[in-house]
Amino acid sequence: MIDLPVQEAMPALLAALTAGSNAVLVAPPGAGKTTLVPLTLRDEPWARGQKLLVLEPRRVAARAAARRMASLLGEQPGGTVGLSTRLDRAVSKDTRVEVITEGLLIRRLQSDPGLEGVAGVLFDEAHERHLDTDLGLALCLDLQRGLRPELRLLAMSATLDGGAFTKLLDAPLIESAGRAHPVRIENTKRDVTELRDLPEAMATAIRGVMAREAGDVLAFLPGWGEIRRTAERLSGLDADVLPLHGELSPTEQDKALNVGARRRVVLATSIAETSLTVPGVRIVVDGGFRRTPRLDGATGLTRLVTVRISRAAAEQRAGRAGRTEPGVAVRLWSEAIHRGMPLQDRPEMLEAELSGLVLDCASWGADPATLPFLDPPPEGQLAAARALLKNLDALDEQGRITTMGKRMARMGTHPRLARMMCAVENEGEAALAADLAALLEERDPLRGREPPADITLRLDALHGHGHAESDAIAIRAIRRAAALHRRRLGVHGNEPPEGDAGALLAAGFPDRIALKRGTMDGAFRMASGQGARLSVADPLAKQTLLSVADLELKGTEARIRMAAPISRATLEARFPERFHTVEGASFDARANAVLARRRVMFGPLVLEETPLSGVDPSLMAEALAEAAAGRAFRDLDWSEGAKQLRARIGRMHALEGAPWPDVSDAALAATAKDWLAPYCAGLTKLSELKSLDIGQMLLPHELRRKLDAALPTRIALPEGRSAGVDYMGEIPTLEARAQHLYGMGAMPPLADGRVKLQVALLSPAGRPIAITADLAGFWQAGWMDVRKDMRGRYPKHNWPEKPDQPG
Repeated sequence: MIDLPVQEAMPALLAALTAGSNAVLVAPPGAGKTTLVPLTLRDEPWARGQKLLVLEPRRVAARAAARRMASLLGEQPGGTVGLSTRLDRAVSKDTRVEVITEGLLIRRLQSDPGLEGVAGVLFDEAHERHLDTDLGLALCLDLQRGLRPELRLLAMSATLDGGAFTKLLDAPLIESAGRAHPVRIENTKRDVTELRDLPEAMATAIRGVMAREAGDVLAFLPGWGEIRRTAERLSGLDADVLPLHGELSPTEQDKALNVGARRRVVLATSIAETSLTVPGVRIVVDGGFRRTPRLDGATGLTRLVTVRISRAAAEQRAGRAGRTEPGVAVRLWSEAIHRGMPLQDRPEMLEAELSGLVLDCASWGADPATLPFLDPPPEGQLAAARALLKNLDALDEQGRITTMGKRMARMGTHPRLARMMCAVENEGEAALAADLAALLEERDPLRGREPPADITLRLDALHGHGHAESDAIAIRAIRRAAALHRRRLGVHGNEPPEGDAGALLAAGFPDRIALKRGTMDGAFRMASGQGARLSVADPLAKQTLLSVADLELKGTEARIRMAAPISRATLEARFPERFHTVEGASFDARANAVLARRRVMFGPLVLEETPLSGVDPSLMAEALAEAAAGRAFRDLDWSEGAKQLRARIGRMHALEGAPWPDVSDAALAATAKDWLAPYCAGLTKLSELKSLDIGQMLLPHELRRKLDAALPTRIALPEGRSAGVDYMGEIPTLEARAQHLYGMGAMPPLADGRVKLQVALLSPAGRPIAITADLAGFWQAGWMDVRKDMRGRYPKHNWPEKPDQPG
């Protein structure tokens, strides 16, 4: 066995896993934890005769780790060291260490809840906190605490939050210092603020550092598009420019992972950040961005977005330059930007759509709230996930998994795609569903700023009837994924896809059946109630019904990225239970009136409507009242008197409750059928509501005198005058010229003194000169100052010293 830095920590690790079931290992990149630890642990007494599972977050890393461990034993993967990913499998009866990707652990736990024959599970690069990592760890802990207390669990990473993991696992923390060489950090003075500028900035930085530093270069870019554009800008460089990302074939990945005949520039995504070793590198150029899943609140989907990396990730990336000798890391951002970057990346659990997690937990037989997660799943996202799964027939109304849900959980893909594949009726449809699932899992194979939305164009490109702008690498990845799905569905050989793409998509996306809005091309309303758009130039813009598979939030409305046409006849044949007929009155926004209609509905979508006669007039009146409530009653005649009346009623309701009605916005909207509908008899249009008497509707006649006595609209003043009271403010206010208040010692009490009344004294010009809720006190204390000022401004008016006295 080779000498690796992690060996110094092995005695403590072996002791911890002998004394207990769990441990946490923190070791820097290159220390050997991925390769040496599993090979050492397989010989421990608790592991003899059984298998160790080593979890890697990515297929590329899994392949590299398995090949490296096998080579140390003089073997190929498939012997002592095995490999299992979604697309690769090399395992035999002799396999003692099996490297698998995170998602496969979830599938294995579902099919073998006891993990028979497995002595331990090693979570490599656990700090990345992928959704499957957190779920796999939670399920293994649940298994360990229930059926398999002897099962060993080990979390390994270079930048692990040791405290959180040791607490969750109730385990000791073992650290290895490693032997990293120093890395000089260079920050650029100018930041890359627009992602489109990153390839040019990256190419410039690579050329510059290669001119003054020796060694191979590892450059970090967020995705394949940036890698391709950077490679184009490095044309003519005296070096091999090699891409490294998950969509490449194993042969192409190996070119980047093996030392070449001349100098190399490896353009990589974040897959090279941690568990992968790219030999010969002593220069790192970091673009500072990564792709990460984020929940799109508008669509309810997880979408890959480009974000700034964390400071922990920047340190991981820089460390790749110091594996074998001192190196240099060039960061394409300023020190000021670096100080503002987050310390750690947010766990995917807090950012992603959780329907897959909820389905897996239901299949496991546990509520997510009862499982030991590092970060509890957000309740809002759990509720949305449960609602989707019920809509997909995976959960019943009580939240229990159904027979369909169990079939879906075995598919190993997103529940929407699993439901689509469970809807097939023959082998040709199964082939089509497999292709569609792969298309939606991988990157869109059609290039361009806004390619046509028709998903059949992608199917054509997938089967060699190429689109001029199709992406060959994406096509290859889709074909690999489609082949896997075909095997799961039992499709034989090269069975050609047959069937209706729209019908299959509708099974997985029933909430995204989209109906054209009126005569407007490209404008649709989906069964979820959300609006969606297509460019008017798109060939699908004129379709009446679409099955929408992919959406992108653009402005305030979702843009349809992939869809297929679907007919009403197909919907009726495939989803008869989702159709319902509604007869009655409803408000028609186009006519701005209540109409009696018979409507054929698919969810909230109106597929057909015809006039209906003989509808109960009270239903017409209720529909008009509800429409008025939906517009906040702004179609009623809210005169000043009506507003004051509502304010007065509201004050009495606050004081006494019943019998005074609640006239708050929420209460009026909730009770519109009670107080407004009876007065809408014979009316059908909102414009006709202006004729209604609001006062008559809001307050029963028998309460009007009581209201006038408690909260009068006007107050009597000396010399036969009166003044109105404004009840709209926080405190009712009476306004009057000071001269009109002479001889009035105090304001009368309102509602038996339970409501304060303040008075605004006005100048002869009608401007406020004082506001008081204690008129008597004001005459005694504040009046003299006001009188002095007013006598100077208005000498012709009377300003007595004692205005509270008559005469």
